[in-house]
Amino acid sequence: MDETDSVTTQNSTVEDWTRALAQSTGSPGGGAGTGLMLAVAASLASMVAGYTEPEEDLRAELSRVRERAQALREEALRLADQDASASLAFGAAFRLEPGAERDEAVTRASVDAAKSSAVLGQRAIEAIDALAWLAVHGNRALIADVVVAFGSLRATVAGARTNVSFDLAALTSHGSTMEEIREQHPDLWATVTDLNAALERIDSLTAEIDHRAAPTDAAP
Repeated sequence: MDETDSVTTQNSTVEDWTRALAQSTGSPGGGAGTGLMLAVAASLASMVAGYTEPEEDLRAELSRVRERAQALREEALRLADQDASASLAFGAAFRLEPGAERDEAVTRASVDAAKSSAVLGQRAIEAIDALAWLAVHGNRALIADVVVAFGSLRATVAGARTNVSFDLAALTSHGSTMEEIREQHPDLWATVTDLNAALERIDSLTAEIDHRAAPTDAAP
């Protein structure tokens, strides 16, 4: 058994997990890394929320933001491990001998991998509002952490968008056209559009607060 088989995002040290990521095994791979970036964003959101002391009328919302961030951190690590498993199946399918069995395996693995990445992307989209709220109401001394969290969230969205798109395109390997793939998997296809829109929103939100996080980077 390869030593990376026992390495999981949930139960490994950063050292062990990144060592496994550095190996040419594909599991963990970019999809699992996307999940880890989501966990980082959620962790930073929770931290900032914990340091925030808002007015009375905002405390309930702050509590909800922190609870969701804490739950998302745990879910993101689980999703990262699920993506690593999907990556293994994806690679195994392409290593089969050409034929009907391989075509079926590639189709199944490609769709499963796309769905795994789509879930990560959706969770990242759902987290944007919380970071936007913290950018306005969070502890102002931690605005740099909010910007870093946005960067991690952007990496998640960009990774999910790319992986979903790539996995869908892999279905062309046995003759399907892109139009046929769009018709057969409309929800996954639409997810790519949603993730592109999310990237634009994250960039816009980050631009609004970056001058507060990095004031010396502004033009004189």
